Amino acid sequence: MTRTRLSRNALATGLLIAALLPLTASAADDHIGVAPDDLQWSAGPAALPKGAQIAVLFGDPSKEGAFAYRLKLPPGFKVAAHTHPGDENVTVISGSFHFGMGPKLDEQKGDALKAGGFVQLSKGMQHYAWFTEETVIQINGNGPWGITYVNAADDPRKN
Repeated sequence: MTRTRLSRNALATGLLIAALLPLTASAADDHIGVAPDDLQWSAGPAALPKGAQIAVLFGDPSKEGAFAYRLKLPPGFKVAAHTHPGDENVTVISGSFHFGMGPKLDEQKGDALKAGGFVQLSKGMQHYAWFTEETVIQINGNGPWGITYVNAADDPRKN
């Protein structure tokens, strides 16, 4: 009796492992790798002031699902107070990222992160950013993505 139960358990375990092997192999085949020199930079989105450049790493921020992109921003670049429809995860690749919370950009307040720094900004949180040197940041999130300016007059799409 014990031997039959053990055989059935072994058979069930073997079948489960065999069934999962194709999933493991296909998951390992799905990956994206991009070398820094292979990034395809283009003009930043219309929702940002002129001067930004963007390189999408994966996904489509305008559609449902995960995405990652990098922004290259010149010294003096500013993004007025705004919100996003989802959590924003920002990693500083190079330069420095200055950011603050609230309804109006105020360079006397806020924090600065250098290369390697990370900040998570929650969905709907009013925040702003400015850059004192050329900076590259990476933004990860889940789409559909967007930006809503606190003051509609700050929206570059309206100019």
